Amino acid sequence: MPTQPLSSFARLVLLAAASASALVLSACSRPEPAQEPVRAVKVLTVGTSGFQSATEFAAEVRPRVESRLGFRVGGKITRRQAELGQRVKAGEVLAQLDPQDYQLAAEVARAQLTAATTNLELAAADFKRYTQLKNQNFISGAELERRETTLKSAQAQFDQARAQLSSQGNQARYTSLVADVSGVVTAIEAEPGQVVSAGAPVVRIAQDGPRDVVFAVPEDKVVAIKPGSEVSVRLWSENRTLSGKVREVAASADPVTRTYAVKVGLDGAAPPPLGATVYVAPQVFSHAGAQVIKLPTSALRQEGGATAVWVLDKASMTLKSQPVQIATADGNEAVVAAGLQPGQLVVVAGVHVLSAGQKVTIYQGKQVVAPANPGPDATKTVATTTPAPAK
Repeated sequence: MPTQPLSSFARLVLLAAASASALVLSACSRPEPAQEPVRAVKVLTVGTSGFQSATEFAAEVRPRVESRLGFRVGGKITRRQAELGQRVKAGEVLAQLDPQDYQLAAEVARAQLTAATTNLELAAADFKRYTQLKNQNFISGAELERRETTLKSAQAQFDQARAQLSSQGNQARYTSLVADVSGVVTAIEAEPGQVVSAGAPVVRIAQDGPRDVVFAVPEDKVVAIKPGSEVSVRLWSENRTLSGKVREVAASADPVTRTYAVKVGLDGAAPPPLGATVYVAPQVFSHAGAQVIKLPTSALRQEGGATAVWVLDKASMTLKSQPVQIATADGNEAVVAAGLQPGQLVVVAGVHVLSAGQKVTIYQGKQVVAPANPGPDATKTVATTTPAPAK
């Protein structure tokens, strides 16, 4: 029996059914995941280079001997001749106290000495007279002994009065504060009109002579600094470098900063001025020229509390995390103490968006090629060029 041709309506129905079946099948199947793009990374070939930086400490120039001078007696300051920064000589008067009370005490001691002198002379005359009487057997030996005892007592009172006068005279002289050494006044700690006690600092003097450079080092570095070791001193205000040697290392740490003070004696006849800022580079910390492995800080990341870098396996073009140990810094670069070998490829940018085993490519920088023939001048554009008149 011959088949009847399908009508147009039937063909439309069959086409719609086929489309619906295809939609149902596509909805039931799971879509394929999108492939992660292969990242391009900047890498650096690990190699050794010379260490450039040197360990420096900020320091200050100070006098080797600095004295805090004060009056040996208490009183009210009436005058102060010393000024800050003034150069003084040994024996020069720096300040004075009110001497009236000490002068009165000296006068009292002088009067007591006069009275003791008179008593001594009287006792000596009596003893002489009684000695003659004893020789003539007019008095007993006991009476002569009493006169001798009186003479000795008068002599002791005389010695006491004389010593007292000498002490009071010294007290009066102590009302003048005199420089015991030549130097520079570095501090004034009392003013006229102020009542000070005996021994209270009034003037501070930096003694003339050798000077020290004083700086502080942390606890982990003080063990390496030994007395007598060489030190290079660079002046901040002048373009010159001095040499020196460690003279003294503090036995205990500062209670506030927890650092240790180190004093360096300067060599040479022209030391820097007092209070000048200098930079000290101990030779024991000098590693200039040593061959080390250095990386930019952008290559470092923290992983599990340790420092690590991404190492590229060139055979598989995948990344591997490599822990490293950082020794110190050299300028803006980190010095690697362990964990890397020369020749390895280390990622130096974008390390925080990468993962272990990730496949990457090496980033190739764009190269700008200059045109062989320079273009026309900016003024000779199509808009400004006047067309040639038609012939």
